[in-house]
Amino acid sequence: MSDTEPSAERAELSSLTTALVELTRRVANMAEGAAAGGDEELSGELFAVERALRGAGRRLERLTAPRTRRPSR
Repeated sequence: MSDTEPSAERAELSSLTTALVELTRRVANMAEGAAAGGDEELSGELFAVERALRGAGRRLERLTAPRTRRPSR
């Protein structure tokens, strides 16, 4: 994302990131509950979903993070 893109897009990406963090937390809680209840198949799948969501969250965070510019040569 460049510095010239509208701040509304950054705000929307930030909002999506926040929602994804909450969703990830909820999936992680479900995975832990399934593991505690002995449902290995469900917990394994939910932990895999959690990992995928965390990866997506990192990618969104990179899009919204301010970028440093390299000095021109």
